[in-house]
Amino acid sequence: MGSIERIKNVALRVAKWHKAGYQIVVVPSAMSGETNRLLELVHAISPQPDPRELDMVAATGEQVSVGLLAIALKELGLDARSYTGWQVPIKTDNTHTKARIVEIDGARVQQDLAAGRVVVIAGFQGVDNEHNITTLGRGGTDTSAVAVAAALNADECLIYTDVDGVYTTDPRVVEEARRLERITFEEMLEMASLGSKVLQIRSVEFAGKYQVKTRVLSSLTDPLMPLEEEMHSGTLITFEEDKTMEQAVISGIAFQRNEGRIVVVGVPDTPGIAYQILGPIAAANIDVDMIIQNQSVAGKTDFTFTVGRNDYARAMDILNQHIKGQVSAQQVLGDPKVSKVSVVGVGMRSHVGIASKMFRTLSEEGINIQMISTSEIKISVLIDEKYMELAVRALHKAFELEQGRST
Repeated sequence: MGSIERIKNVALRVAKWHKAGYQIVVVPSAMSGETNRLLELVHAISPQPDPRELDMVAATGEQVSVGLLAIALKELGLDARSYTGWQVPIKTDNTHTKARIVEIDGARVQQDLAAGRVVVIAGFQGVDNEHNITTLGRGGTDTSAVAVAAALNADECLIYTDVDGVYTTDPRVVEEARRLERITFEEMLEMASLGSKVLQIRSVEFAGKYQVKTRVLSSLTDPLMPLEEEMHSGTLITFEEDKTMEQAVISGIAFQRNEGRIVVVGVPDTPGIAYQILGPIAAANIDVDMIIQNQSVAGKTDFTFTVGRNDYARAMDILNQHIKGQVSAQQVLGDPKVSKVSVVGVGMRSHVGIASKMFRTLSEEGINIQMISTSEIKISVLIDEKYMELAVRALHKAFELEQGRST
């Protein structure tokens, strides 16, 4: 939706699917740069605008898009009808600028589909119980699309982006990175939370919760490419129990560059110490990621955790001002130049030796591991940021991800 020409291409693509007999609902985002332009207008008037009024302004970008796309579809001879979020309605809670979808009433849309129309619904927005327009936060159009697909029991939700699918890792770091044909919801959620920017995390959560098969594919391809080819392009995010899933041990390597590590040294090893340290951090709305509490020595322990680098200085200030005295810590140490690298794969549940292979690979490259965290399907390590790309390339090669399988 970056330009009028791109909108016309979207219309051609939609018309192709509709001609093939599919009922189509389209959930477009605002035109490229439009949301930023609207927010700049708001902040030119007020540095701290009222959230309700901010949503009123921000939601207009998608309203323009749905109207333009519906007009483009009509120019191609299709019967199209556009709706804003409140017209559907897409019902949300009342948390302005980051609302969550509560319910979608699909009756009106179903009537239009039964009548042969193409329905175009504004993404990123909804309406609360008091009829106020709300927005879902940046990237919320993906979430809108998956939610609409769930409400309508769609066969598949197609997410068109500027990439042609989900890769084993970022191709800008590893040239040999391979596009995955399929990935499970769990793996995609881990990849998204660990730094992969292909899909917004909330949309993946929604897709997994309601088991909406979701395909990520490129919006830059020829809109008139053969339908059969397009139907099998990109990456399908699906259920683990899908018997056609490729049985790979590791699906991908994810990474986050901008991490900060904080160590509270020499705190009493007593009940409640973790809350005393992290409570004020949470109250400041700072997300904490990896956490380690060391073994007690003489009644003292060290407590280590990571935060995003943008929150690092604020977290250090909070600890130095409020926590150090309250919990009798010896000192607070920090390192704002660390990165997290993770291997992800549902195959970890049934294969041993993944951790040892990961650690051996990093050791052979002379990379020191500062922290480790695990789940059923992922192992994450914290390392010096200068070794991040080296670690990703080495692990990608060690698990043979460029060859289509991992061992």
